[in-house]
Amino acid sequence: MICCSSSSSSSALLLSLSLSLSRLIPCVRFVVIFWLFSMSSLMASTVAGRSLLRYDGGKKAWRARAERWSHPTSRAAHTLCSLATVPKDPKLEIQKAARQRFVREISFKSKDKDVSLAKALLYVAAEDEAFISYSRDMDAQAFAREREDAPIPFKAQLEVDSVEEFPLAGKTISGWLDELEMIAKEVQAELVSRDIGCHLVEVLKAVNVVLFESRDFKRFHALTEPKFCHLHTALSSGCGSAILLSIIYIEICQRLGITIVGSCVGEDFLIWPDSGNLEELFKVSSGHSLFAIINGKCVENPRSKASDLDGRSLLQLDIATNRDIIGIALANLIRLHWKRASRSTHGLMLTSPLRSIHGSGKPNTAESSMAPLLRPRDLRLAIMASERLLILQPHNWSLRRDLGMLLYYSKRYGEAVQELSICMAFAPVEEAEVLEPFVEKLHLLRFEQSWNSQEQTGSLMVP
Repeated sequence: MICCSSSSSSSALLLSLSLSLSRLIPCVRFVVIFWLFSMSSLMASTVAGRSLLRYDGGKKAWRARAERWSHPTSRAAHTLCSLATVPKDPKLEIQKAARQRFVREISFKSKDKDVSLAKALLYVAAEDEAFISYSRDMDAQAFAREREDAPIPFKAQLEVDSVEEFPLAGKTISGWLDELEMIAKEVQAELVSRDIGCHLVEVLKAVNVVLFESRDFKRFHALTEPKFCHLHTALSSGCGSAILLSIIYIEICQRLGITIVGSCVGEDFLIWPDSGNLEELFKVSSGHSLFAIINGKCVENPRSKASDLDGRSLLQLDIATNRDIIGIALANLIRLHWKRASRSTHGLMLTSPLRSIHGSGKPNTAESSMAPLLRPRDLRLAIMASERLLILQPHNWSLRRDLGMLLYYSKRYGEAVQELSICMAFAPVEEAEVLEPFVEKLHLLRFEQSWNSQEQTGSLMVP
């Protein structure tokens, strides 16, 4: 019997292995790394009862596994597995249900025009709000355990068992959908009060009056607060990001029988009616064109690409699909939460570790021991948004790389190895070469993590 119970000896062993591996030629080093990772996976499976993705069946098997894992349904099942294995809690069940509803709404089996922007983004908000509420409960309980004299906080029981009944700023998902219906009815009342017909331009002017004058909606182009990036908070406060205000505008006009389309122009997302006579939008009235009123001041900003648009150039833009628009909103969430998570480490980029390792040609053990200080809640929210965006675009290798890096920063090395290895199967050759040494480093970190978990659960007996 060999008893492995000394943490110092295992750390010394890993250090010596990593130093020895750095002296090997790349092809031999990679083979040894794979062997070490296979051994760590075998040991982990004796405790956790599961194994990680292996890449010992050749490039064809590697790419076949990558194809399976990049499929939307596989991706959705994988991202929900962590929620399914924890002890059941009502808020965790809401998270799981919200993700399932989101996947169902943006399913590739349905036509794009059938995808509801409002429903999809409200399911996103429900998952995030349930996670934040659950984390707040866990923080309160942890604080109570640390202070023996502090009273145990009362944990309010969630009295709903369905995501459709989960409260978002005092209303359910159906309540916020009704709010959009109410705004549309206010537009209709505005048209009746002015004795105006249903001419396209007049209807759009009435929408602008209700949204930007009666309800005083305001756009925020700078992403600074999460409350500006969720649909229900934009509807309740009247303040939201530019993409959310565009989504609200699209939803209101859809209820009025008007199709609004949009496209990315530089850093802005612009919307306009799907009409054959677009020149009316650019006629100046009261100092502004209707196109500028719909899209905000960015159209009249000479530093913006949108300032050069006219009716003819609009027709040359690529129209965004509903899934594209949802993707833009999710990408904004990723950027916002990553910015907040890395606030204490100014200038930290997701891909910074890739470039440093690729430049030296070997893992930097000193760098790995000085991990950046990140805010775990915002990091987890960024991961959730990245998972949802990858469900929308499963074959986008750069999105998968970003998710792998977020998982790395969260110390979920096994999942990071899986995502980055799949990314290498689809990425351009030059990008795969950048990822390869970093994945080698993750194999060692995963090996060390699994070894430490063995020691924490007791001595590992090897016959």
